[in-house]
Formats: sequence, structure tokens, C-alpha cells
Amino acid sequence: MSVNKVILVGRLGRDPEVRYMPNGDAVANFSIATDETWRDKNGERQTRTEWHNITLYRKLGEIAGQYLRKGSLVYIEGRIQSRKYTGKDGVERTAYDIIGNEMKMLGSKSDNAGGGGHYEQQGGGHYDQGHDYGAPAQQSAPPAAPRRQEPKAAPAPVDDIDDDIPF
Repeated sequence: MSVNKVILVGRLGRDPEVRYMPNGDAVANFSIATDETWRDKNGERQTRTEWHNITLYRKLGEIAGQYLRKGSLVYIEGRIQSRKYTGKDGVERTAYDIIGNEMKMLGSKSDNAGGGGHYEQQGGGHYDQGHDYGAPAQQSAPPAAPRRQEPKAAPAPVDDIDDDIPF
């Protein structure tokens, strides 16, 4: 068994670039930064920033292009995919991209053009029915917690069972 799953929370380094494939499907590309912070042996705070190339397809790509902007805080879930290319210096290199299948806009409305929203792409371009995929700017209040139903009383035992049963 093998697993290829990535979960990232970071800020966009640039606005998403949305293009369309010949079949009409959208493809959004952007990068996000994640930070790691620690104290060195002298007690000084150190920070390392990693940049991740993100690719979102179909409706998820369209949503990203519409609502995400540089600096937006976003949760991305997906898989790692490598690709080889030849650099300007003629040296063959490998790049690693994150192919996202779930996105959640985090932070305030000022962090994202449309506020928070959770978007998940299912196989074949379908989207999870449990989420609102309308315009995230129009988020409604969270649903009320389900009420606990009182347990129904057990039926009273029957003492006078009719013996007319033919078997």
C-alpha cells in the first residue's frame, strides 16, 4: 500500500493564474508559502519559508481564480506530482507540484476576496454535496446543533397473548 497525500496551510505568493484547456476545463496555478520557525542554539528565532506550486483543476480552479488573491490564507489538500523540465542553462531539473483536490479559504474577508469557504473536488469533477459551493462572500450562519431527541418509551409488555395462532 502507498499513500500520496499533502496538507498545506499557507499564504498565496501571487494571484492565481487561470487558463482553460481545449476541452474547456479550468486550470489554476499559484504558489503558497509555508513557514517553519524555531530557536537556534543561541536562542535566536529562525524562520524558513518553503514555496509550493499549486495546481487546481476544473471548478476548483475557477473558484480559486475568482476568490483567492495574493496574501490570502488557504488550506490545500492534494497529492505531490513531479515533472521534469530543462532549465535555461540546459540542465534537466525536477519540479514538484501539489495537485489540489480540496481547498478551504481561511482568514477574514480582507484576507480573501470572498471570505471563507470550503471546496472539495470529488472524482470525475463532482463536488461534495455537504458543502455550500455558492459564492463564499454570502456565507450563512453555521447550522444549529441538532437537537437531542427524547428516547421513545418501550411498548408495554403484552400479557394476554392470543392463542388462536394456527401453527
